[in-house]
Amino acid sequence: MEPTGILPLHKPRGMTSHDCVSRIRRLFQTKKVGHTGTLDPGVDGVLPICLGRATKVAEYMSGFAKTYVGEVTLGFSTTTEDEGGEVVRRQRVEQPPSEEELTALFQRFLGPQTQIPPHYSAVKVNGKRLYEYARAGIDVERPEREITIYQLELLGSNQAPVDGTYSFSFRVSCSKGTYIRTLAVDLGAALGYPAHMSQLTRVASGPFTEKETVTFEELEELEEAHTRVQFLQPLEKALGDLPAHTVDPALEVRIRNGAVLESGSGFSEKRFLFYNEKGECLAMYHEHPTKSGLIKPEKLFCQAASQEGRS
Repeated sequence: MEPTGILPLHKPRGMTSHDCVSRIRRLFQTKKVGHTGTLDPGVDGVLPICLGRATKVAEYMSGFAKTYVGEVTLGFSTTTEDEGGEVVRRQRVEQPPSEEELTALFQRFLGPQTQIPPHYSAVKVNGKRLYEYARAGIDVERPEREITIYQLELLGSNQAPVDGTYSFSFRVSCSKGTYIRTLAVDLGAALGYPAHMSQLTRVASGPFTEKETVTFEELEELEEAHTRVQFLQPLEKALGDLPAHTVDPALEVRIRNGAVLESGSGFSEKRFLFYNEKGECLAMYHEHPTKSGLIKPEKLFCQAASQEGRS
């Protein structure tokens, strides 16, 4: 039987998200595996991986809010905006900011704002990713994007500068598409120093948190692929914010066959889920785009009941 569910993986540093997917395919002996948004090789932490039928919800998971714990170092900036790049500019930190100054600064960065992604990022411009232009030495205009910082909290800082640098740690919750590297650079600029992100860990992606993640080591301790399914979480967890309706067996058959339904039975939300009486998620439905009073499936998560009566 095909393994199905969401694996809350703790991605180690040094691996790409694609590397993780390839390794999960081998460990679970299945080809139907996909991640829910890339995590830079230098960043560790929560990376939900979808297996089997759960790959159908991956597109909805990429929009999850994310939470990170990281560190900003003042004193020099780099080409990649993190510790892995070449040094671009140096400026010794002689008088570091106080914790009160940092806390006040963080308040200015809360809420909706415009961010310009790093040169070394996967954002596409004219069909090519920005990092491809950067590696070729080609400077292109980077597109602005609207992001939101929901929470930004100071966790700690150095007592004094070290070799002309000064570091402070933070916790941030933010919207999809936020580059924490760029946030680190912008915080440094506001303080009057070149800066870079010197460490970053993702501690939450939507409802999936660091405390429930699984490491590759834990997976490999189990010799049989089928025993590793104990670490999978149900695909419904990724859709927990959507309204849900439980249906009787007769309507379940129609839903399993992808039927277009009337919306006059209390299904008034623009997007919602149908569950059967056993608690299994059957499908996601939404308003019919052209026919008033009808709803149609956006995504089916179940097998068809039969080939008869398909609408």
